[in-house]
Amino acid sequence: MNKLDAIRHTASCADATEPGLLSVEQAEQQIFDLLRPLRCIQRVDIRSALGRTLADDVHSTINVPPHVNSAMDGYAIRAADIPTDGTTQLTLAGSALAGTPFTGRVKTGQCVRIMTGAKLPDGCDTVIMQEQAEVEADCIRIDARHRAGENVRQAGEDLLLGQTALPAGKRLQAADLGLLASMGMGEVNVTRSLRVAFFSTGDELRSVGSQLAEGEIYDSNRYSLHGMLQRQDVELIDMGVIADHPDALKAAFENAAQIADVIITTGGVSVGDADYVKTMVAELGEVNFWKLAIKPGRPMAFGTLGDALFFGLPGNPVAVMVTFYQFVQPALRYLLGQKELRPFRFQVNCASAIRKRPGRTEYQRGQLGIAADGRLQVSLTGAQGSGILSSMSAANCFIVLAADQGSIAAGDPVTVEPFEGLF
Repeated sequence: MNKLDAIRHTASCADATEPGLLSVEQAEQQIFDLLRPLRCIQRVDIRSALGRTLADDVHSTINVPPHVNSAMDGYAIRAADIPTDGTTQLTLAGSALAGTPFTGRVKTGQCVRIMTGAKLPDGCDTVIMQEQAEVEADCIRIDARHRAGENVRQAGEDLLLGQTALPAGKRLQAADLGLLASMGMGEVNVTRSLRVAFFSTGDELRSVGSQLAEGEIYDSNRYSLHGMLQRQDVELIDMGVIADHPDALKAAFENAAQIADVIITTGGVSVGDADYVKTMVAELGEVNFWKLAIKPGRPMAFGTLGDALFFGLPGNPVAVMVTFYQFVQPALRYLLGQKELRPFRFQVNCASAIRKRPGRTEYQRGQLGIAADGRLQVSLTGAQGSGILSSMSAANCFIVLAADQGSIAAGDPVTVEPFEGLF
C-alpha cells in the first residue's frame, strides 16, 4: 500500500458535510433560547430618538388632524349646493386660511375661499379645487361634476384619539418622529441602547495608518463590524486588536464582561495552534456551540461570559459579515425588544450558474438588477471566497442556498436577502 493511501483526513471547512455541525436553524434556536430582552427604559427627546427602540406602545392623545380641514386650495361649499346638471353660482362669504379659520356659518348659496390645511367652515362639507371654479367678481360658478365630501380631510383621519400610533418594539424611523410630533409629543420612552464591546484577534493584524511588516495585514474586520454595529441601537466599545496570547485575551475578556452586554470578536475560533479565543471563553464562561453547517462562517462560537453574551466570529472578512447579519443582528434586535428580527427575503431567477454540494447553508454575494426582459434577476458578483471582501462590496444582496440544495443552473429561481435596510 502506498503511504499516501494511509493518510487519514480529519473533517474541515472544505467538506460539504461534517459530523457534529449545527444547522443554521439549530444555532438560531440555541441563541434565542438564551436571550432575554432588556427592560431598562430611558426617556428621550424625539430629536434623539431616531434609530432607538420604542419601549412602550404610544397611544394618540388627540385626533390627528384635530379638525376637519381642506386638502386643496379652493372653495368650501355645502354639498347640497352642487347642481344636478348645468352650473350654479355661489356668493363668496369670506376666506379661511391655515391657522386663521372663517368664524361665521356658511349659508345656502354661499362659499368660502379656503387654503390647504384650513379648518372647514361651519355648514360646509365639500371643497372645490380652485382650478375647477370660475370666479366672477364676488361669486364663483361650479358645474355638476362634483361629489359631496371631496377634497376634505376628516378629523382623526390619520390618528384617532386613543388609537395605538406606534407599537412597542418598533425601531423609530424619520416618519415616526414626525408622527410623534403630530400628536404634540416631545419625548418618548425607549429601551436603553445595548453596550457592545468588540475586538479583533491576531498577531498579524495592524490598524489603518500603520506600516506593514513582512507577513502582516491590515485589520479590516473591526471596521466592517464598526459599520454594521453603527446601524444598530448600540453603544460601541472598540477594544482594538488583541494579540494571540492567552494572558492578553484573558484580560480583554474580563474587561469586556464588566462593561458590555454583548462581546463580539473576530478570529481565533478555528483549529489553529494560536486560536485561543474559544478556549479562553470556555475557561472564563461557557461556549454553547462552536462550528456551524454554513458557508462562509463555519468556525463561529457562541456562549456567555458572566452576564454578557459572546459571539466569536470567524477571521475571514466575508464570513464576519455573513455571521453577523444572520446571527448577531437578530440577537441584538431581540435583546432590544424589537419585533422585526430578520431581513426580508424573496425569490428571483439567477442569471449565474452556481456550483454547490448539499450539506451546508451557503450565502453567496449577489447583485440584484433588471434583466433584458424587464424582470428582476440576480447574478454573482465574482469570486466567492470568504476572504474576497471586494465581492461583498460589489453586492447588494445575499443569495441564500439551503443546506439540502445542490447546484443552481442559470435561470433557476433562488432566494435573495437584499442589503437595503440591512446595512
